[in-house]
Amino acid sequence: MQRFLIKDTAKHIGEKVRVCGWVNTRRAHGKILFIDLRDISGILQVVFVPSNKEVYDMAQTLRAEWVVEIIGQIVKRPENMVNPKIETGKVELSVESLKVLSESETLPLSIEGDGYDIGEETRMKYRYLDLRRERMKNNLIVRHKVIKFIRDFLDKEGFAEIETPILTKSTPEGARDYIVPSRQEPGKFYALPQSPQQYKQLLMVAGLEKYFQMAKCLRDEDPRGDRQPEFTQLDLEASFVSQEDVMDLTERLLILIVQNLFPNKKIQEIPFPRISYKDAMKKYNSDKPDIRKDKNDKNLLAFCWVIDFPFFEKTEEGGWTFTHNPFSAAKPEFDEDLLNKKNIENILTSQYDVALNGFEIGGGSIRNHRPEALEKVFEIMGYKKEVIHEKFGHMMEAFKYGAPPHGGIAWGIDRVFALLFEEPNIREVMAFPKTGDGRDLMMKAPSEVDKKQLKELHISITKEKKKK
Repeated sequence: MQRFLIKDTAKHIGEKVRVCGWVNTRRAHGKILFIDLRDISGILQVVFVPSNKEVYDMAQTLRAEWVVEIIGQIVKRPENMVNPKIETGKVELSVESLKVLSESETLPLSIEGDGYDIGEETRMKYRYLDLRRERMKNNLIVRHKVIKFIRDFLDKEGFAEIETPILTKSTPEGARDYIVPSRQEPGKFYALPQSPQQYKQLLMVAGLEKYFQMAKCLRDEDPRGDRQPEFTQLDLEASFVSQEDVMDLTERLLILIVQNLFPNKKIQEIPFPRISYKDAMKKYNSDKPDIRKDKNDKNLLAFCWVIDFPFFEKTEEGGWTFTHNPFSAAKPEFDEDLLNKKNIENILTSQYDVALNGFEIGGGSIRNHRPEALEKVFEIMGYKKEVIHEKFGHMMEAFKYGAPPHGGIAWGIDRVFALLFEEPNIREVMAFPKTGDGRDLMMKAPSEVDKKQLKELHISITKEKKKK
């Protein structure tokens, strides 16, 4: 007999159905016993009566979070017992048979309510239980719907979803890499990708023209606020595009997401305002300004673009580093300055960031597709030619073989969701997040590994001597 999802049972009044799920609550009214049965789709009231003695006696043993299979008839509830708050509030299940599929010990945390009052370490240690609460379940389901909407939109726009490698090369891109030792080549290492930046540009050289990916990004950064060592980007790149093309595509997609999936939200201004970096810093003292006219309105979404960023900024040591991305192109009027390595402090880049209510949710640029220009960027940053070609020679080589002009953008998907779902941090919209310092309390990672594994990798662990 097929299993019915709870949400569909109301369409089958008078029919025998089979349902499976978790015991949400159990209660008695006189001699009649009720349980609320929960599955991914909703809650159904289930009725046990003494006349069905074997099943009734078994039902007396049921406890919260036991997993059960029930077969019975869907019937209308009495008028005075209708619950308008749930989809199945007009029906109930009159039980014929009951099977216990799995028992549950008393949960180490409550899954009632929103869970904000429970210590985060407890919630993360028992994340598989924390995800049973309605808020968390809905966050992940709506996240899926938004990602599906994005995929369908980009598909219609002619983009192909292409996966890029997780094992790659360590290159200086701003953050610290997670590195992975190679067993076959002792002493050499892969890196986990900080972003698919180089691969997506190489896909443009390959002639794919329109690429996107829901990409995992991994950065070994020091603990800092609302950060995660791994997070998800909507990453996209296109050939033969201008800054206007990428910004228009992004803006249309964001507007459609809000209008179709968050109709209770109001976008403050369409088209999104554009603010230069210089003006944003002068007026808001931020390159991700919060331009909401009413900051008390939780449903108000104030998107804006920040453009005309400086390409380089001074390091603490007095040298130069990039402000956003070393692969960005200078604005056309600064091409000669870049190639001649002059007027460095005034060179502007084609970078464009999109902000929402005071948070950067995406950033992109038109890229350098000429090897000589990319080389100058790294020379300005103080890299010697041999280092540039050792770290980025593959990019220089690729750009020699007919590289098209190209550009793109990446969204911090977790940040977008946290803002749209009105959550306080990105951990609330991720299935299995880590602590700010990179620990997975549920899996107890990072952890030590077997000495045999270390030997195979030609790695030895030296413990730091305690200072006297």
